[in-house]
Amino acid sequence: MSDLWSKLRETAIHYGVGSYSRHVFLCLGPNCCSAEEGRAAWEALKRELKVQGLSMSQGPNACYRTKADCLRICCGGPILVVYPEGTWYAQMTADRIPRFVQEHLIEGRPVKEWVFITNPLPREAADPRG
Repeated sequence: MSDLWSKLRETAIHYGVGSYSRHVFLCLGPNCCSAEEGRAAWEALKRELKVQGLSMSQGPNACYRTKADCLRICCGGPILVVYPEGTWYAQMTADRIPRFVQEHLIEGRPVKEWVFITNPLPREAADPRG
C-alpha cells in the first residue's frame, strides 16, 4: 500500500496538485452541448491556460483543469465551473474561453453575463494527511 501512496503523491506533485489556487471543470457534453462544441471548448481552454502560463504553474493564478462528461446541468452548455469560488458558467464555447481566462482567471473578475449561479467552497488545508 505504501508504494501506491508514494506513486500517487509523486504523480500529484508532478502535476502541481497542492499549488493551484483554482480548479476549472468543463463539461464536454453531449447532453448540454454537442460533443464537437465541448471538444472545441476544451482545446481552447488547454491552449489559453498554456499560453497565459496558468497551467502547470505556481502562484496566485495557477490553475488546474479537468474535463467532465457531465456536470448535471444538461442545458446551455458547455458548462464550466471554477473552484473554490464556485462560479458556474453557461455556453462556454471556444470563442468565449480567451475572455474567460483573461478576466476571471488572470484579473479575478468573473464574466458576470455568462455566470448563472455561484457556490463558493470554504478553503481548507491542501494536505489533510499532514
